[in-house]
Amino acid sequence: MQTIFHITSQSAAAAALVAGHYIPDGFAHEGFIHCSYAHQLLNVAAAHFPDRDDLVLLEINPALLDAAVVDENLEGGTELFPHIYGHLPMTAVLQIHPFNQAETGSFYLPVALGKST
Repeated sequence: MQTIFHITSQSAAAAALVAGHYIPDGFAHEGFIHCSYAHQLLNVAAAHFPDRDDLVLLEINPALLDAAVVDENLEGGTELFPHIYGHLPMTAVLQIHPFNQAETGSFYLPVALGKST
């Protein structure tokens, strides 16, 4: 199964490490955790996280999840995104990567990311 990623803040990732699991703020309303495949990350970040300098990527092994991962597009497009329908145990997180922007404002993938996917 292909590695998936979730974009979140450094503080939320730190809190999840302490708690042992990650639940995003919108989970109670949406019922799932938004994720992306590596090739989708830059477009997702540009669309949903402009001007953020506090982000990290949670690199997730779906095989280590108890919850279902569903590839779908809930906004009417054709590109499918993975969604985790449950809480994310931090034991399924392989690595937490810094996710930074260049001076131009565009995001770039961490060098280590290319080695792990």
